[in-house]
Amino acid sequence: MLFGFGQPLDGVIQLAFVVPDLERAMEEYSARLSIGPWTVLRDFAGDDPRYYGEPTEARAHVALGFGGHLQYELIQPADDLPSVHRDMIRGRGYGFHHFGVATTTFDRSVAEYVARGYPVAFSASVDPTSRVAYFDTRDVLPGMTELIEASESTDQVFTGMYASSLAPQPSD
Repeated sequence: MLFGFGQPLDGVIQLAFVVPDLERAMEEYSARLSIGPWTVLRDFAGDDPRYYGEPTEARAHVALGFGGHLQYELIQPADDLPSVHRDMIRGRGYGFHHFGVATTTFDRSVAEYVARGYPVAFSASVDPTSRVAYFDTRDVLPGMTELIEASESTDQVFTGMYASSLAPQPSD
């Protein structure tokens, strides 16, 4: 089965990058890669954000846009607090951060990652019916893995962003 934006319910739906300047990154990704338009969330963390199980106040400025059927996420940390984004910057600098993988079996998928030795690096609720959990999978992949709970609201939000990417833009 597929989401309304054409990606599988249990597969990669997003690629994310940590950037030093969100505004500039949005301009460059739009001009060079035809990604956008962007939905921007300032000082975002979701509800009940946790960094390695502990409550966190870390926030990020986030831009979400589509290129084809794939969503791209640009992330600029909004503070210097410990976070999965700061972990990546300290580890190797700015650039690719994570694969966003949708799952219809969120709790089971989280348990499978934990059983394989990957603790939950970050978790939060992003709306009343969708949760996310990040795992540091850099030992086997080029970045982290974010599990995104596939729900009706996830489909509606992502498909709405996808639909706006198909509409003619003012610069077209």
